[in-house]
Amino acid sequence: MFDKVTIAYRGAGYELGQGRGFYGVWAVGAPRHEPLQQWAETPEGWNAAWTRFASMEAPGTIVPVGRSNPPVGSSGSPASGGKAGGAVVAAALLGVGVILGVAGLFPRYLGSVSLADRSDQVLPHAVYLGAWTLSAVLIVLGGARLRIGALLSLGLSAITFGLFLSDIGLATSGTGAPGGTGLILSAVGWLACTAGTVLAFLLRPAAAGRAGSLGRPSGAAIGPAVMMILAGLGVAAAFAPAWDSFTLRTAAGQTQSLTLGDAFSSTTPGLVIAGDVLVMLAVAVTVVAAAFWRPVRHGGVLLAGVAIPMAAQAISALVQAGQPASPAQFGISGAQARQLGLTISSGVTPAFWIYCGFLIVLVVSCVWMLFTPPQAFAAGPVPAADAGGYGLTAPPAGGLPAEPRDSGSADEPDVSGEAEPAQTGSSRTGAGDSPAG
Repeated sequence: MFDKVTIAYRGAGYELGQGRGFYGVWAVGAPRHEPLQQWAETPEGWNAAWTRFASMEAPGTIVPVGRSNPPVGSSGSPASGGKAGGAVVAAALLGVGVILGVAGLFPRYLGSVSLADRSDQVLPHAVYLGAWTLSAVLIVLGGARLRIGALLSLGLSAITFGLFLSDIGLATSGTGAPGGTGLILSAVGWLACTAGTVLAFLLRPAAAGRAGSLGRPSGAAIGPAVMMILAGLGVAAAFAPAWDSFTLRTAAGQTQSLTLGDAFSSTTPGLVIAGDVLVMLAVAVTVVAAAFWRPVRHGGVLLAGVAIPMAAQAISALVQAGQPASPAQFGISGAQARQLGLTISSGVTPAFWIYCGFLIVLVVSCVWMLFTPPQAFAAGPVPAADAGGYGLTAPPAGGLPAEPRDSGSADEPDVSGEAEPAQTGSSRTGAGDSPAG
C-alpha cells in the first residue's frame, strides 16, 4: 500500500515524510509500510504532521534529508549491517561484564568477606550491574536508543573506574585485606562493560543528526546549566572528606569520637587516594560535558550515568551507619571491649550531608534535562537546494517548513528501497569497599 515514501526531515528517533496521498511519521529504521501516524495530503495535514513530529523529537536533532544519504534495504534497515553488528557486539560485551559482575558478588572480595555478605557493599554493586544491563538492552535495540544506552554506560564506567581502582589499592597495600576471586571477577567485568560502552559510543547512526555535539547553553538554559555544574563540583569536593563517624563509650563514662574515610588521610594507601581523586575528576569532567551536550536530553542521560553510582555510594554509607560497628575496626579485641564495657555508636559526618545536598541538586538537574519540553526546529530559512531536501526549506523562526512537493514528481529520489537513510573501610572508598573480615 505504502510502496513509495519520501523522507523530508529526520531527527534522533523519528522521520517525517510523504507517501501516496498522505504525510506520515515513522520511527527511524522502521518499515515504510508502518507509519506511526499519518495525515491527509493537505496544507493542514502537513502542519499537523510537522507539529507532531517536532513534539516527538529531541531538540536540535531535526535535519533535512539530503541526497547524499547512503541507501538502505527495502525493509528500512541499513544496506550494510556493520553498525547493527557493532551494536550487538557492544551489547554482548556489556552482557558478559554483567555476568562476571554477578559472579563476583559471592566469592571472597576483600579479606575474607564477599560482597554478598555485606548489605552495604552488595547494594551499590547491584545498582551498577542493573544500570549496565539497561544500557545493554538499549544498545541492542539500536536507533536512537543505542546512543542513550552508550551515554548512560559511559557516565557509569567513568565513575566506577576510580571506585574499582580504590578497591584494588586496598587489596595490594598490605593492610591485611588481600583481594580475592570476587574482586578479580568484578574488575574484569568492569573492563568488559567499558569495552562495550566505548564500542557503542563510537557507533554513530546517521539518523542521529547532530546528536552528541557540544553546544553552549543560552537563554533560560544558562541558569540551570550553571547550577548543575556547581552541584557537580560540590559532589566531587564533598566526596573527599570522612563520612563515617563513630563514638566509643566505656562503662566508666569515657567517650571518644572518631571519623573514618578521609580520602587524603596519611594512613590511606596511595593507590586508594589515586582512585578517589579519579572519581572526583570523573564527576567534575562528566558533569561539565553533560551540561554542554546536545541534545539536552542526551546530556541528561550522561548525567544520569554519573548520578546513579554517586547516589549508590550515599545509600551504602547510610546502610553502613545503621549497622553495629566492630571493636576490631579500632584495634580493640573482643575481650578488651567486654572488660571496658565498650559500646560503639555509628553515624555520618556533616560532610556526608553536604554531599547529599549537592547530589540532590544534581539529580534534580538530571530530571530537568531528561524532561525538557521538545522545541520546534527553529533554524533560519535555508534554500531547498542548499539543504539537500526535497522541495522543503527549514522552518523560519516560529514557523513551519513549506509543504513538500507531490510525492509523485519525477525527480523524487528518496523512495523506499532505493535511497533511505543509513541506520545504523569507609562506606564509599571504592566500588566494593568490603573491609577485611
